[in-house]
Amino acid sequence: MRKPDRLATIRDVAALAGVSVGTASKALNDRGSLRAETRQRVREAAERLGFQANAAARTLNTGRTYTVGMITTDSIGRFSIPLMLGAEDALGAGQMSVLLCDARDDPIREQYYLRTLLTRRVDGIIVTGRRAQARPPLGVGLPVPVVYAFVSSTDPADCSIVPDEAGGAVKAVEHLLATGRRRIVHVTGPEHHHSVQVRAEAAAPSLVRPPLFGEWSEAWGRQAAGMLLADDTAFDAVFAGSDQIARGVVDTLRAAGRRVPQDVAVVGFDNWDVMVSACQPPLSSVDMDLDGLGRAAANLLLAAINGEPAPGHHVRPCRLVLRESTAVGVGGGPV
Repeated sequence: MRKPDRLATIRDVAALAGVSVGTASKALNDRGSLRAETRQRVREAAERLGFQANAAARTLNTGRTYTVGMITTDSIGRFSIPLMLGAEDALGAGQMSVLLCDARDDPIREQYYLRTLLTRRVDGIIVTGRRAQARPPLGVGLPVPVVYAFVSSTDPADCSIVPDEAGGAVKAVEHLLATGRRRIVHVTGPEHHHSVQVRAEAAAPSLVRPPLFGEWSEAWGRQAAGMLLADDTAFDAVFAGSDQIARGVVDTLRAAGRRVPQDVAVVGFDNWDVMVSACQPPLSSVDMDLDGLGRAAANLLLAAINGEPAPGHHVRPCRLVLRESTAVGVGGGPV
């Protein structure tokens, strides 16, 4: 049988063998009291699917609770949910569970959840949030390993993994230049925001005017595009700091008779499916690969649980997903 394009999970193995995920896990890890025929059926299913259990998860010490805590400040879940889904995929393919705690940017609530997770004897903790910037450590001398994902710790001895936002901005601008655009403007979010500063600085050498700073909203995108049109700024491309801003820009350009992408190409940031698909035309956008970031964070945590920590600042590349708003790579191809 041909192996599937995506990696098989233990859920796929269980479905093919006609057993529960728990039974499949026990069979593959030689645990529990199972009939020999059941173990063999599960192993044959795993072989047919090309399933390979996560090595770190498979070698976790016995006696663990097989649970991991995730503490986030992202109440909406815009960033934490994709990251959590990626982490769950990597945490033993069903052998470990994630307990999500929303601290709501409240230090007191965060410490309460930390104590709760430690009381539940979690094997480790992932810390994330809605802002990709450095934050104080969750605690000092904690009894379990901690990995910071999307956010980073101010302590260089901690393990942090973040998206390469500067690299993503460079990819967006280089793509616009490669399509023949020479007068690029940047419309982005609040000037004090870490991500805004990083992305704007990376794009700065290719801009024809200073960035326009505002809110993370479609309304600001519409307003900014109106300002650019009103002051007779000559521009043939817009690199927006978010997909929401980009969609607002596109709306105003269309209302003013400027064609996208023929007259002005537009690239967003975040690759938020709700925004990029609703935009007319569909929006090219930088994807921070939050799912992949979650998987990487989980693997770092699993390694730390097994005595192989990787302290320091780890960076994962972003990718540019091309759609009709730049008229190149129609169909959602990554760059």
